[in-house]
Amino acid sequence: MATQEAVPPRKASRRFPVLTRDTARPEGGGRAIGGDRPAPYRQWPLLVVSAGVLAGLLVTVAQFRAGTLIVGLSLLSGAVLRWGKPSVGMLAVRSRFTDMITYGVLGLAIVLLAMMAQPSPWLTIPFLDTVVHFTVR
Repeated sequence: MATQEAVPPRKASRRFPVLTRDTARPEGGGRAIGGDRPAPYRQWPLLVVSAGVLAGLLVTVAQFRAGTLIVGLSLLSGAVLRWGKPSVGMLAVRSRFTDMITYGVLGLAIVLLAMMAQPSPWLTIPFLDTVVHFTVR
């Protein structure tokens, strides 16, 4: 008859698991409003930014400069929402810092390029004019 020896319990490993079973939500990726409300209410920050971009694209059909300004300002509002609100739902894609930089830089670039659009630009930046001259023309 064989005797069973006591097997010591395994210690928890500090290594990452070989198979990942879940993905961590980004910081601020929780619901903007409690779960008792329907999904559109819980995701209002994303809907505000998306509606602004959609409105800007629709306005672009008639008035290019105004529409692109609306798109850029919508992205800048996304950066402000990401900075100011602790929980922004699906507007949070990456870390807070990365989201703010991404939305802010893209929004600022779109606004600046809209203000520099021809004919009769509202803003003239010689450095950007030179870059456009050598890349597009």
